[in-house]
Amino acid sequence: MSNDIQLIVGLANPGPEYQNTRHNAGAWFIEELCRSNNITLKNDPKYFGYSAKMYIAEQEVKLLIPTTFMNLSGKSVSALANFYKIKPEQILVVHDELDLSPGVAKIKKGGGHGGHNGLKDIIAKLANNKEFYRLRIGIGHPGHRDKVTGWVLGKAPQADQEKIDAAIDEAVRCTEIWFKQDLKKAQNRLHSFSAE
Repeated sequence: MSNDIQLIVGLANPGPEYQNTRHNAGAWFIEELCRSNNITLKNDPKYFGYSAKMYIAEQEVKLLIPTTFMNLSGKSVSALANFYKIKPEQILVVHDELDLSPGVAKIKKGGGHGGHNGLKDIIAKLANNKEFYRLRIGIGHPGHRDKVTGWVLGKAPQADQEKIDAAIDEAVRCTEIWFKQDLKKAQNRLHSFSAE
């Protein structure tokens, strides 16, 4: 088995007013993964989120969308990870990424939080272990750091949204390649993809 991922987390802010905002790109990935595999997420208060389990290449994987606010994502992730004894390096966190253009997604392991409040809290709640995997969904950058908050909490224009959706669609396919084959193949395919 080339993959040891046991938990995939899609970061988001809770509530209908945030549902279509760029910061929720991680949740869109989980929703698409569920939709394409006919899986239903259920509200799971003990993990402060929506959770489900699925099998990819005969491997059981937990899915989680925290219902805490973004800056408290670690509360949800650590609750589930601690309960199932899942190590940080067995976790894939899917999140919006300012440094990638819409239509681009990339997988990496470890690294800092890059100012992302969700990642910051997860790292803190995992005892400062940064070794989890990240699937970064590009949302583009507003051009100035003072505009970042409004940008991530705003809706993407339709042209950008279509590119983000296409990248998520491709990322779902590449996640399955990762599980069935290996990470390198998944990265090679995903990292050469760019929605036009």
